[in-house]
Amino acid sequence: MDAEAGRKPLVIAIDGPAAAGKGTIAARLAEHFGLPHLDTGLLYRAIGRIMADRGFDVDNEEIAAAIAENLDPDDLRDPRLRGHEAGELASRVAVHRNVRAALVRFQREFAGRPPGAVLDGRDIGTVICPDATVKIFVTASAEERARRRTDELRAKGRDIDYSRILAEIRSRDERDSSRATAPLKAAEDAATLDTSELDREAAFAEAVAIVLRVAGQAAQTAAVRRA
Repeated sequence: MDAEAGRKPLVIAIDGPAAAGKGTIAARLAEHFGLPHLDTGLLYRAIGRIMADRGFDVDNEEIAAAIAENLDPDDLRDPRLRGHEAGELASRVAVHRNVRAALVRFQREFAGRPPGAVLDGRDIGTVICPDATVKIFVTASAEERARRRTDELRAKGRDIDYSRILAEIRSRDERDSSRATAPLKAAEDAATLDTSELDREAAFAEAVAIVLRVAGQAAQTAAVRRA
């Protein structure tokens, strides 16, 4: 990135529905641009996992909020956070308002440290980092996302029915987009990246091009304002 863009943190917000490829793209963008990466979907899972490991009641908001206030990025490295149990724990922790407030601060502080960061989730560009340098909404058709998830699970030896996965994805899309708090939607100034017809390399190349284009435009605008 050029020197003008480096005057403030380069924050890249990646949002999108499940199985669209946002996590893979975000991780590769972070590596490509030398930035830390935060998979925000792991935050509630980490809190639930920590509480369970320490024998705490995950329905106790006071304890959950205290853990959220002291959450460390290293807590997100636990491989167990990708499992089903962590997901169930997360769903119970996520109802606590004080936990969410603490995690919003955590995400914003993570993004605000120089030289910047890449964050992926469902409300990064709209709620967490509305002033992000670059916003990308990664999406794909429900059918393609269901195919990817089915192939992924079958590769792990699980006997999964495609139609069931498709129904689950459509149900989750509806739930995420219609929820009252931080619904899943593209920010008005986000670039949309549809990966339905793209393989991983093509999707990544397009994401890099978006970052370079948008960050370059932001740098030019900043330079004009300073002139």
